Amino acid sequence: MLALVVWALLAAPQSSGETIVAIQIHGNTVTPDDEVRRLAGIDVGSPINPDTLDAVAQRLRATKRFESVRVLKRFASIADPAQIVLVIIVDEGPVSIETPRDPDQPARAVRTRRSRLLFLPVLNFEDGYGFTYGARFAWPDPIGKQSRVAFPLTWGGDKRAAAELEKNFERGPFDRLLASGSIWRRTNPYYDVDDARVVVSARGEREIVRWVRAGGTLGWQRVSFPSGLGNADHFGYGGADIVFDTRADAVLPRNAVYARAAWEHIAGANRADLEARGYVGLFGQTILAIRGQRSSADQPLPPYLKPLLGGMSNLRGFEAGTAAGDNLVVASAEVIVPLTSPLSFGRFGVTGFADTGTVYNYGQRLADQKWLEGFGGSVWLSAAFFRVSLAVAHGRDASTRVHLGANVTF
Repeated sequence: MLALVVWALLAAPQSSGETIVAIQIHGNTVTPDDEVRRLAGIDVGSPINPDTLDAVAQRLRATKRFESVRVLKRFASIADPAQIVLVIIVDEGPVSIETPRDPDQPARAVRTRRSRLLFLPVLNFEDGYGFTYGARFAWPDPIGKQSRVAFPLTWGGDKRAAAELEKNFERGPFDRLLASGSIWRRTNPYYDVDDARVVVSARGEREIVRWVRAGGTLGWQRVSFPSGLGNADHFGYGGADIVFDTRADAVLPRNAVYARAAWEHIAGANRADLEARGYVGLFGQTILAIRGQRSSADQPLPPYLKPLLGGMSNLRGFEAGTAAGDNLVVASAEVIVPLTSPLSFGRFGVTGFADTGTVYNYGQRLADQKWLEGFGGSVWLSAAFFRVSLAVAHGRDASTRVHLGANVTF
């Protein structure tokens, strides 16, 4: 019997001796203070227990009236620390003023029903593929906070319809998970034929330490390619990658390094991608940027998986899709000169560059390949949600070409 009494005393919530002498409520526009207190289930004179703050917050969240709730404890008196002021901070979301038709009735604040379906336009131009336009619809928090489901629909150079689910986590083996299913079609600029695919994939990512992020991908594809170039094919694939990125500004990085290593098993082949970029600040705002990239496969790849050489992405001065092969090696050097203040809303500048690269098939040696070279300059404009670059480049033993790249992002 004595043991039961002792157990009951130990298990019962222990009061700290603190008492609520006042309750302050902030952030409520539609819900009156008295109603918030009633929903909170707490009154002046109530004792403060270790779980009081969490219990009050949980009761208010359970009403589904507030988008966020915070409950804080503050001392009401320096002389008597047992006197506590309970501060309740709520967010009711968007609120509007409703004016009744009857002029004798006062205006009142009401909660605004917010459409949960978000909409963003999609517009970009990719060298070799042309304009892509469409829309991206998104539904926030479908499976809890920090989650989103999106439905991009595009036409033009990249015809695509997809459903994408993203969820971020504060704890666990991954801090970001993505799952997607898509149907898309675009014209391969080297073979000049349509590449149509159905893709289902899942990806997990995690920040290992500052500047280092790792991820893994699993998926399945069904590819339709014209007869003689691969026909219809389907396969599973998987891979892993790691990124080291010290860039504080991805548009105009300075004194920074970006490096990526990736491995992928796809269509029965192992493919490795290595890329490194370095950015060094010179005089004024001028930046020297150096880039090198290699993609290699341990056996012949089907035509629709071969990397392409040429165009704005890796070899300016040559048409996008000038050559294709199982292996690709490219390098470039750029001198980037911003002409506007770093504090400007939009940034404008010029760039001088030199590119070189080659592609070759499995079984061939890199030392035996002919390297293509391109030289030129570009002007570019970058704003908060818009970036465009216009480059003029001459390919050695080739022609002079104009390359355009543009992207609208939100």
